[in-house]
Amino acid sequence: MQRTNKIPQPIEFKGTTLPVVVVTLRSLQADELARAATALFGGSDFFDGDAAVLDLAQLVEVPEPDWRRLKQVFKSHGLNVIGVRGGSEELRYGAAFAGLPTYAVSDRPATVAAARGAVASPPATAEAIPAPQVDQVPPPAPVATKTPTLFVNRPLRSGQQVYARGGNLVVLAAVNAGAEVIADGSIHIYAPLRGRALAGASGATEARILCTRFDAELVSVAGLYRTFDGGVPHELAGRPVQVRLVESVDQDANQLIVETLNTD
Repeated sequence: MQRTNKIPQPIEFKGTTLPVVVVTLRSLQADELARAATALFGGSDFFDGDAAVLDLAQLVEVPEPDWRRLKQVFKSHGLNVIGVRGGSEELRYGAAFAGLPTYAVSDRPATVAAARGAVASPPATAEAIPAPQVDQVPPPAPVATKTPTLFVNRPLRSGQQVYARGGNLVVLAAVNAGAEVIADGSIHIYAPLRGRALAGASGATEARILCTRFDAELVSVAGLYRTFDGGVPHELAGRPVQVRLVESVDQDANQLIVETLNTD
């Protein structure tokens, strides 16, 4: 039998799906964004080298930014900015010049692709034959997927961070000052919250934070945050509290509600 040696090709292409974080910007001032990001994520790498696209749709008549500085701001929190979307033509041109290509805001509708395919087809030269009748079979019901929940049974000390990626977080011990708990879903803390809690980290506006004793440094839902540098208000301190986001037609008018819970 003849023996053949397969030589691997120097390049190979494979389709894949990678997670991309969309960062909506309402300012292009690097210092302002750095302060906001630090308030949310502290000085640590919140993300694990995830790719990010900057959404510029909320920006109107802003000066050309220092794109290199902006990339460094997000890089310091573990985000690799790979491009932009939305915004003015001038901003997209400047971003492209800085090595950040423009990505489409949404996928091309299937109807458009189908229409283009029909136009490209040659005209029919024979009479069309009607298609046979086919019984319509209802599509199968979608399979319910379980949202993972991460349970933490130990107290979190200053400098420690727990991130429930893709799900909810349940903490059964104290979150001390300087500690940070983060979840893409909701956060439930059945103990004192003295540090930071960030729910809806991937943009889930319906996420909530619930705790049995509230003394937080910072709380956030879907990127909208509130700090308590001057201390927690008397009516909230040490009480069971719920933190939720109230959305508005105008996204800038969204409100972060911090309210006591009636546990009777």
